[in-house]
Formats: sequence, C-alpha cells, structure tokens
Amino acid sequence: MDLRRTSEDEQFRAEVRAWLRDHLTGEFAALRGLGGSGREHEAPQERQAWNQHLAAHGWTCLGWPVEYGGRGLSLLQQVIFHEEYARADAPARVNHLGEELLGPTLIAHGTHEQRKRFLPGIVGVTELWCQGYSEPGAGSDLASVRTRGRVSEGEWVIDGQKIWTSLAQHAQWCFAVVRTEPGSRRHAGLSYLLIPMDQPGVEVRPIRQLTGTSEFNEVFFDGARTEESLVVGAPGDGWRIAMATLGFERGVSTIGQQVGFARELAGVVATAKANGRYDDPVLRDRLAQAEVGLEVLRVHALRTLSAYEAGSQGPEASVSKLLWARWHRELGELAMQVRGPSALTVGSPYRLDAQQTLFLFSRADTIYGGSDEIQRTIIAERVLGLPKEPRP
Repeated sequence: MDLRRTSEDEQFRAEVRAWLRDHLTGEFAALRGLGGSGREHEAPQERQAWNQHLAAHGWTCLGWPVEYGGRGLSLLQQVIFHEEYARADAPARVNHLGEELLGPTLIAHGTHEQRKRFLPGIVGVTELWCQGYSEPGAGSDLASVRTRGRVSEGEWVIDGQKIWTSLAQHAQWCFAVVRTEPGSRRHAGLSYLLIPMDQPGVEVRPIRQLTGTSEFNEVFFDGARTEESLVVGAPGDGWRIAMATLGFERGVSTIGQQVGFARELAGVVATAKANGRYDDPVLRDRLAQAEVGLEVLRVHALRTLSAYEAGSQGPEASVSKLLWARWHRELGELAMQVRGPSALTVGSPYRLDAQQTLFLFSRADTIYGGSDEIQRTIIAERVLGLPKEPRP
C-alpha cells in the first residue's frame, strides 16, 4: 500500500474529523468510548442508532463498491477513517460482522438475489448479523462441525448447537457453517447458510464471562428453518466460502483497534505516574517495551493491508493475530502490576473498572478469533513448509 498521502487524502482526513466533531454531540455525545471487546453490553440500541446516523451520511461500508451501496474508497482512505473514528473516541460499531465479514462474502460469492436482499440492510445497519462457526468440540477445529441441515419442502431444516457466538442476542440473522451431506467428514459436505434468528427453532443462551457481562452466547437450532435459496455458494461448498469470510476478518478496522490500544496504554502510563510507580526503572522499561510493541503492530498491520491490496491473503493475518493478541494480554497484566494491590478489589455488587476489564477480557485474546496454537500451525505449515501436524 502506498502510504504517501496526497492532498486529497489529507482533505478526506479533515472531512472525517470535522464530521465526527460536529455529529458526536447532543444525544450521541454520551456514547463516546462505549462498546468494544468486553463491553458490548454498553448501550447497544443507542449505538445502533448512532450507526444508522453514520449510514444516513454515507459513513458505512466505505470500501464496498458503489454499486452495492458502498463508497468505493481507497484502502488508505479507509485506514484514515478508522484512525480518526478511534481518535474521536466514537462508540464501537455494532455491525462489524455484517459489514466486514458477511457483506464482502456476499459481494464475492453470493447470488444477485442474495445481494439485493441483504446488502442494503447491512449498509443501513437495520439488520444485524452473528457468526455461527464454533461448536462444542469444533472450536479451533472448524472442520469438525456437527450441526446438521437438510432440505424439506423448499427449506433448509437445521439442528445442532453453536457456541461463543458473539452478539447473537442482538442479531436478526446468522451466517453459519452446517453439515448438509450425511456421512461426510471434515471439510467436505459443509454448506454456508443464512439463518433468521427470530423463529421458534432458535434459542440463544448468554454465556456469563469473567467480566460479569455476556457478549458471547450459545445458540441452539431445533428444527430451525431458512429458505433453500439462502445458501451462499453451492451446497457442499461451505468450507471454501467460510475460509473466504475469514480472509476478510482482519481488515482496515485493525488500525482503529490499535488507536484504542494506544489509549489504553496511555491510561496505564497515567496510572503509573499518579501512584508514583513511574520512577521504577523496571516498570518504566516494560512501559517502553509496550510502546515499541504497539508501533510494531501498526507497521505490521499496514504491511498486511498492503498484501491484501495486492491480492494476497497470505500468512500476514495470522502473524498479526499472534502479535496483537499477546501484546494486548501483556498490557492487561502490566495494568495490574501498575495498579498494585488495589487492582484486586472490586465494587459491590460486582463491578470492574476499565483496567480490570482490560486485564480479564484480554485473557481471551489469545483464544478467540483463532487461538495462538492454530495461528502457529498455519504459519508453520503454510509459510515455513514444516510437516503437517499429526492427525488421527
């Protein structure tokens, strides 16, 4: 990606910054800083209203082609938007899964009818999506899914269970990997179905986390139904479509994520200065290492986006996940070290402050979205050419 910014790019940055300054006011001003990983329970309806306000002014799906409701912006301009959005402390967006994952998947692999039906709802943030991939016994090993689907009277009938389903309690639709060919094993016989959540055959059960909140859920399908036409790609071709979706997962929004990381690091530094621990040379060295590590994350993210722009979806994304997950988890540990004994006390009823939430939720960073072990296996086998891991 060419990082040399033109006058047009700088004008775009000024436009984004001015728009956010003028619109994050009134009823939306109170939403600053709300939402995000570990905090998705914060004002979900109000944040959706803000997202719809963004959509009404053309600030959603920026990289999508214009013919599908997007703005067709360059990758650098998308990066600029996410940087400025994070710097403005704007609330976390509620439709990441639809905008960043399903939408591009439908644009690349969906039918004309599927695009016409679902893309406008994603652009306008009127329909929210969740991702039905992981199952008990099929988390990192996605090819072991056992949720079943069969065709009956022009509809898919789905039975099974998904787990760790983010934001299922708010979603109207789920894109799910389902085994649709009886007797098939591993990657074969899977289909990628679009399933409505608001029906008697779907039950959502929140999973309470260490943070006391529930953004992950179990989802049970018991005779759930969806139209036969709502399979993306051909029946049995679900593995290829699912991998295409994952290829869109670590996109330009990671740049905004790192601005948020920088804000968290600044908070830890401020705490160290306030409680007199900033003069500890060992602790200050760890803070400096965290600052250097954050810059490494930024440079690698830009390199990953450059590869993506060039049409390559190689190992960069797996390396990026390893880097930021471990960095963020270590930042949580550092926050607790800086706080000292006070970090161990919580409010009554159980209530965590921002740094305690950072510590507890970041324990999951190296697990969700592809565990560290899986990312290392991908790098070892696909990049270094090492022998494949033994499998029964």
